[in-house]
Amino acid sequence: MRHLAALLALPLLALAPPPKGSPPLTEQTQRSGGPLLPEQTALRFDNADLSFEVLPVRQALTGVATLTFTARAPLTRLLIDLDRNLPVSAISIDGRPLARSAWTNPDGRLTIALPRPLAAGEQVIARINYGGTPHVAVNAPWDDGMVWSKTPDGRTWFATTAEGYGCDLFWPCLDFATGEPGQVDLHITVPAGLKAPSNGRLLGVDQLSDGRTRWNWRARQPNTYAIALNVGAYEEITGTYRSRFGNTIPMSYWYLPGEKAKAEALFGEFAPTLDFFEATVGPYPFGDEKLGVVETPHKGMEHQTINAYGNKYAKAPEGFDWLFHHELSHEWFGNQLTAANWDDYWLHESFGSYMQPLYGRWREGEARYHVMLDAQCNQIANDHPVVRDKVLTEEEVYEPKLGGPGTDIYYKGSWMLHTLRWLIGDAAFFKAMRLEIYGRDDPIPGNFRPRYGSTAEYQRIVNQVTGTNYDWFFDVYLRHSALPELTATPLPGNRTELRWKVPGTTVFPMPIEVSIDGRVQRLAMTDGVAVVDLPPGAHLVIDPEARVLRRNPAVEAFRTWSNQQRSRK
Repeated sequence: MRHLAALLALPLLALAPPPKGSPPLTEQTQRSGGPLLPEQTALRFDNADLSFEVLPVRQALTGVATLTFTARAPLTRLLIDLDRNLPVSAISIDGRPLARSAWTNPDGRLTIALPRPLAAGEQVIARINYGGTPHVAVNAPWDDGMVWSKTPDGRTWFATTAEGYGCDLFWPCLDFATGEPGQVDLHITVPAGLKAPSNGRLLGVDQLSDGRTRWNWRARQPNTYAIALNVGAYEEITGTYRSRFGNTIPMSYWYLPGEKAKAEALFGEFAPTLDFFEATVGPYPFGDEKLGVVETPHKGMEHQTINAYGNKYAKAPEGFDWLFHHELSHEWFGNQLTAANWDDYWLHESFGSYMQPLYGRWREGEARYHVMLDAQCNQIANDHPVVRDKVLTEEEVYEPKLGGPGTDIYYKGSWMLHTLRWLIGDAAFFKAMRLEIYGRDDPIPGNFRPRYGSTAEYQRIVNQVTGTNYDWFFDVYLRHSALPELTATPLPGNRTELRWKVPGTTVFPMPIEVSIDGRVQRLAMTDGVAVVDLPPGAHLVIDPEARVLRRNPAVEAFRTWSNQQRSRK
């Protein structure tokens, strides 16, 4: 603690707040996921007991992490991710303090030499004391780190985001998707007058002698990037939801003072939105903990059971708050079902994005569904494949400059699911979705746990449920950047040939609907080709209900024009 003690001894005037983007991060700390070393995959993360103290005046953070692991294979050292901007002052293994020479952290991968080799099946407990000035986000949540802000009345308003760079920004963790701890206990100490809503169930609040409070939470198998610190002078609205599955789910919304009417209106969306998800998808995965939302000084993030909300109560013609709805969707797609590799990130965002048009349909019918889908269609870029079938970091997926699909994991994936639902029918579509999310088709509270999924697994499930091989569908939509193109060529004798053009030599047997003078028929397109016979003077409309995701030159021209307009500003 020598470094931290020296920091705390400095006069307050000498401690200028760190600017956004500082202190700088190493390349290692900016990586979340990617290829793993055998020593990393050899650890099962059983439990994390995390104590934090948030120090707003100095914009600093101190922590003590007690981490319990079980070895899957023999080990002589532990590899744990932690930003080097949070220097380690002490480590003990199974209660025995280590010499300072026993650990190094030059680049953000904390390497701890074990005092004795660990055999497969043995458990080890590492206690790590650390603290310092954590990285400040430039533009959260698209850029990760700490968000130090002030409420309108000048009080501390603090939050963390970590999806892109990872959990190691503020606690020692296994910064890859399959590094979820089985259980996390959080103890968050904050200055007097502030609250610290976080993940899981509230075990209690300790009142300290100097006015500070310590907030104690327990969460079951949280997604690593979904663990979050939130600190503010919050007010809280609470309620309960009687689930259609028979259980009662606590609901809480923490909001800033002075916003009671707006907060109550948003809270009013909680129960009907939850009912939609339970009816459409299945049981809320964390009903034994809570449905929690906290107002944050950044846009939002799917922090497990404590979703971040920063949409400023914006109104929309669909009549519900899309951000609240989207982040809540991630309790199923992201937190219950977690992509085992960031290459499968679309499983989180495509399903999460498709839920908004489905909710519009649930509320108002097909017209609202199609209006919302149309808005998504106009944002599809088609610059890079959605899936590359390789182990990737989060940034390699989210950043187009690194070859990633970027926001196509949201909008293109959502439209792909819209097309798939029409192709295989509602019964098969929703059954396959449940199997992917819960690992079973009959989920009820208590008979499932959070699980990992992949693109390959979802393909297998769809093929199994339908009894048909749909690999051609996923290969074209996920593994190629260009959309399939449907050409229409007039033939002699009032006939029109429809032909699919797709990358490579793949046959694309995607059926298509056509309207001939208002009469709709479905063409099988078994070999990717069909010929339509038209009565003289008949009017032909291809895909009149916009069932199929395909190339649209008008949308491409619109996107090009929109990009040109933005570049001139």
